[in-house]
Amino acid sequence: MKLFSPDYITSHNDIMPGMTGFSISSLISRAVTLVVAFTVHEFAHAWSAFQLGDDTPLLRGRLTLNPLAHLDPVGTLMLLIAGFGWAKPVQVNPYALRRKTPAGMMIVALAGPLSNLLLALIASIPFQLGLVDLPMLGAGSRFLPSFSEFLLEFIWINLVLMLFNLLPVYPLDGEKVAEYVLPPEGQDFLYRIRPYSMYILFGLILFLPYLGIDIMGWLISWPAQQIIRFLVL
Repeated sequence: MKLFSPDYITSHNDIMPGMTGFSISSLISRAVTLVVAFTVHEFAHAWSAFQLGDDTPLLRGRLTLNPLAHLDPVGTLMLLIAGFGWAKPVQVNPYALRRKTPAGMMIVALAGPLSNLLLALIASIPFQLGLVDLPMLGAGSRFLPSFSEFLLEFIWINLVLMLFNLLPVYPLDGEKVAEYVLPPEGQDFLYRIRPYSMYILFGLILFLPYLGIDIMGWLISWPAQQIIRFLVL
């Protein structure tokens, strides 16, 4: 589960995510956000699978909002310091899901990204109601984020988590969604590239940006910026 977790430069007219620095206040915002976002994301997978008749998440101890059941220590640390990482995947029984509905795996996969969208929407409510203003560049504390800074970081990270996980590349959630909606030829293509999926992801994340080809920016950062503008401006 990859995540770009940028700092941001904001004014009342502009929201510009970027990868600038590791201030203490930003790390605090990211740490709290990641605990909540990862926990809710994985719980959403577990809860939807359980609702569709699969008790595997319950038996594995994943049907809980306890972060310790979902966070991978190394994956979380990598997210904080390197910008990419992972949580513990929720194991499900696809046969149990399909007994309830052929779309079972797709529904379970989609539940994770949708939970991150829901978190972003909830966090945008104070901005929509005018209870908080957008943080100004340089106005925050070096050590503790302001409430508005935290909310903006929270919204941004959840939007990026949602968009990244919707990419149709294994092991991301989007592959299961694409597998369900694509015709047999498209499904066969997904199966054939699955052994190379990690190379594809590393190429998109690391190699192509080095060559000046920012596909991840087009697919994730730009859409996330448009959504966040709609939510908070």
